[in-house]
Amino acid sequence: MIRIIIALVIFLSVMAISPFLIDEKGYILIAMGNTTIELTVLSAGIMLTLLFIALIVSLKLVRGGLNFSFGTWNKIAFAGQRRGIANFNKGLAAYMLEDYSQAEALFSKSAIPSKRKQSAYLLAASASAKLDLDSNTNHYLALLEKETIKIKDLGLESVIVNIKLLMNQNKTDTYAKARKLIDENHKHIGHDARLLALEIDLCIIEQRFEQAVQYLSAARKDKTITDETVQAWQQQAYYGSFNDSIKQHDSKALHDNWHALGRKVKQQETVLFAYCQVLAENKIIAPLNKLLVPLFKKSPSSEFLKKIRNLPIKQADELIVIVQKQLHKNVNSGKWLSCLGHLALMSEQYSMAEKAFGSLIKLAEDDYARQYDRQDLQALAQAHSQQGQYQAADAIWLKASSL
Repeated sequence: MIRIIIALVIFLSVMAISPFLIDEKGYILIAMGNTTIELTVLSAGIMLTLLFIALIVSLKLVRGGLNFSFGTWNKIAFAGQRRGIANFNKGLAAYMLEDYSQAEALFSKSAIPSKRKQSAYLLAASASAKLDLDSNTNHYLALLEKETIKIKDLGLESVIVNIKLLMNQNKTDTYAKARKLIDENHKHIGHDARLLALEIDLCIIEQRFEQAVQYLSAARKDKTITDETVQAWQQQAYYGSFNDSIKQHDSKALHDNWHALGRKVKQQETVLFAYCQVLAENKIIAPLNKLLVPLFKKSPSSEFLKKIRNLPIKQADELIVIVQKQLHKNVNSGKWLSCLGHLALMSEQYSMAEKAFGSLIKLAEDDYARQYDRQDLQALAQAHSQQGQYQAADAIWLKASSL
């Protein structure tokens, strides 16, 4: 635009001064071979000005035509990619709205044209996993594997999602694939809590309990992993380790496994109860009593005694004596009445169990706070059934179901 204005100014200037040049025309002679062109200075100036303006206009037209051509070609050439990106974005919206079927279809459709194969296949696998379509999930993970060779191509976060999708299928072959992925990225376990958590979970699934136990110290130090999660791992890993010792070897191997643990580890309740569980299941009474008798004498918490009732202690006479002594000190202790009832039931002393639970229930009738729960009522119903008191058992079962 500026060039056109300049050209017009020059043209008008020439037109303005042209009258002054009429009297002194002047001539320009151009000779080319046998051709001779003779022009006045005025006509030459006008022709050059018009030529300059024509050149500028031509350039503008050619430039506009090229821009139009490239723009048209761009729209045609990248139309598929734009549609792919639009479908990918629609897939994200559908995923956020939990329309996983639509999300899977859109991600699958957009993977190639949007040139976002890795993200699209991973999200499609996640969407199909939400629908429990394991075959579809594995299909997308297989496509993802073809597109990625190294972790730098996929990213650790995507690897973690991939492992979770495989483990969530609860199948031997997918566990094997998850194990392969974890092993390939094993160096990241000490630096990423998410991968460490998946490793521990998979070790427990694979019954590699000793390996899981070794990872627990690192898990306890990581602030992003909750205490509840660590305790759950501890219970499973140590129970599996203790159980393997006696199943694969003998009771001596079990005792050696326990005594090899550090003092602080033995004092952790989850580890202690895992050991007691294995002792009780295998009817190894003397070491079990050796652990529990001192704890009973210290008047443990209600939560501790609630855990005791889950141990299958078939010979509980020594423990029952201690519990009865505690009740002599406080006959209205709900936690000791509950403990006595469960110990008596497990050791098949049904009459004693019935009386203990009856006293526990009566406390609430005597204006004491209710200290029994559903598990206590279910145990009382079992005691009634074992004595042939089926009508009383049915009434207690109904009461238990109402809690």
